[in-house]
Amino acid sequence: MVLFTDDTSLLITGFRKLDSTINQSLHSIISWFNSNLLALNFNKTNYVEFRTKNYYQVETTVKYEDKDISNSTENKFLGLIINKTLTWNQHTDQRATKLCSACYALRNPKHIVPQSTLRTIYYAYIHSILSYSITFWGRSSNANKLFILQKKTVRIITNSE
Repeated sequence: MVLFTDDTSLLITGFRKLDSTINQSLHSIISWFNSNLLALNFNKTNYVEFRTKNYYQVETTVKYEDKDISNSTENKFLGLIINKTLTWNQHTDQRATKLCSACYALRNPKHIVPQSTLRTIYYAYIHSILSYSITFWGRSSNANKLFILQKKTVRIITNSE
């Protein structure tokens, strides 16, 4: 179990008796929540089954009393968008969108402010978008487009477009 502020994540591994293990763990967590005067928001609760791309689909049903827990293909965990096959495509697409708007924000003041200010903007905004959790997604096949956008921002700063 991973607890971070108001988020709780549970990692369950194994293939045998997966339905019963998940449902039993969910029941235990809800009991713990209730005894600590906390509540589980069933509207925000979902689960992701991590699988390889060509693994057969197993019907897993997660239920607590009369409430079904939905199966999701992706989930956001501490700022990372993790999908069921760990390809990082959704995460890098979301980062690319942020970088495109950062390029626009960097291009507008480039004729007004000195290069040192543009460099400060780069490290404050763009570098933080790129470097956050890069150890996870940095070697993915989809990461190249982020590094191309990074080169574009460097060209904007150095005025070598």
